[in-house]
Amino acid sequence: MKNRTFLEAVIVGGLLVFASTPLPAQDWPQWRGANRDAKVEGFKAPKAWPAQLPLKWKQPVGLGDTTPALVGEKLFVFSRVENDETLICLNAADGKEIWRKKYEAPPPEGPAAREHSGPRSSPAVAEGKVVTFGVTGILTCWDAADGSQLWQKKDATAWPRFYTASSPLIADGMCVVQAGGPADGGVTAYDLKSGDQKWHWTGAGPGYASPALMTVAGTKIVVALTDKSVVGIGMDGKTAWQTPFAAQGMNYNAATPIVDGDTLIYAGAGRGTHAVKVAKQGEAFATTDLWTAADVSPQFNTAVLKDGFLYGISQRGNLFCVNAKTGALAWTDADAKGARGFGSVVDAGSVLLALTPKSQLYVVQPNDKSYTEVASLKVADSPTYAYPVVSGNRLFIRDRDSVALLTVEQP
Repeated sequence: MKNRTFLEAVIVGGLLVFASTPLPAQDWPQWRGANRDAKVEGFKAPKAWPAQLPLKWKQPVGLGDTTPALVGEKLFVFSRVENDETLICLNAADGKEIWRKKYEAPPPEGPAAREHSGPRSSPAVAEGKVVTFGVTGILTCWDAADGSQLWQKKDATAWPRFYTASSPLIADGMCVVQAGGPADGGVTAYDLKSGDQKWHWTGAGPGYASPALMTVAGTKIVVALTDKSVVGIGMDGKTAWQTPFAAQGMNYNAATPIVDGDTLIYAGAGRGTHAVKVAKQGEAFATTDLWTAADVSPQFNTAVLKDGFLYGISQRGNLFCVNAKTGALAWTDADAKGARGFGSVVDAGSVLLALTPKSQLYVVQPNDKSYTEVASLKVADSPTYAYPVVSGNRLFIRDRDSVALLTVEQP
């Protein structure tokens, strides 16, 4: 695998978790939306899709592959502008800049810098604060109202080969990040208000995935896919369980774990997709294998769980549907479209929206019978590695160096 291909994919595969009460449907406060599951409400698909979606505005924001965060009518975009990592707050209605804040930060070097010199990790918005995570692990908390810097951490002295791509988890007043490199990395929790370190777990280094949060027997657990394992960590920083899951060869752990009650689903290229049940046994926790879909190995895409089925993009670059109870493959689009690379899939209710790096948005009907494409639309002029931020019938599209608002209008 070429380094550039990996970099492009890493951005999509693993990147922020926000754990709190459900937010209004129009908000997308973090990586993969309000509940970290790439599901949105309030989207109404037209009876007939146009050949092109109307463009309402487009704003240059600098280089980056991060998904913007939308809260109310504020759109927060994290980018590289010259020598600085920069957080920009835009008015979602018209794209006009509200405020801009920055700090000097070294850019990536080597293969990672060829096409991707900007940050990969998406901003998170919670409790009136915005948290960003730079390519070299600079963690910053900003005031969402005016952008003033509240605290910043430069604890990381190393990072994965292709730099930091994991996005933070915000839960119980803490900001949890996977930081560091293969030899000295781990998972660290900081107090969201003060930035004080609450705990530091050192059982494995980060891959390129983002942590998730699950609750088992009333206990909250941070689930992290590291470079070598899947681990559950209690909110006190202690290991709940740890299962070996090392990336092999030129493959990487980059897909975010999926939580379905007490079922955990995780995947890695060349390792298939796995489902386990997590249960409490006395004071400890244990996992029980449920199924393995060996032929479906998402690496740079995290599937969405809808009506008992997983929809995602495989390592081979094909959309697929898998029964989430049994692991049985329902279909792939291999015969229909051929490999399309990787991308991001959003559950928009009556349709799935799949955006690929070639800026092509595929509208797909969710069903377990066959791949059914409703529409295929070009939505940008340069590559897209971020999720489409869906709010009502608005689509905010982040391409290589700009953000645009497109609308899906009823005829």
